[in-house]
Amino acid sequence: QVQLEESGGGLVQPGGSLELSCVASGSIFRIVAMGWYRQGPGKERELVASATSGGSYNYAESVKGRFTISRITSGNTVYLQMNSLKSEDTAVYYCNMRGYVSPLQWDDYWGQGTPVSVSS
Repeated sequence: QVQLEESGGGLVQPGGSLELSCVASGSIFRIVAMGWYRQGPGKERELVASATSGGSYNYAESVKGRFTISRITSGNTVYLQMNSLKSEDTAVYYCNMRGYVSPLQWDDYWGQGTPVSVSS
């Protein structure tokens, strides 16, 4: 069993900043990548940013230069620093972990989601 605990969402004015954090715990054998997805009102879930255990980073074009993802591998923790927030960043943000729970069994695991609302 794998659990992802998210925190840090909330209401912020346009131009403001928020930091999301996510801790993965449970029967984790090896993590391949951790990242953040979001789903805005009436939209499909989309990748925001991801970080692999090999040190590769991937960002959605819409957040490049504004959001930064970082990982603390020893603590199975991932952060998303969000700056210069825009109304279009309003969404529920989901933490994702792709990893193995045994040498041959891997899957995608998801947090419950934390809402981010950007509004004046």
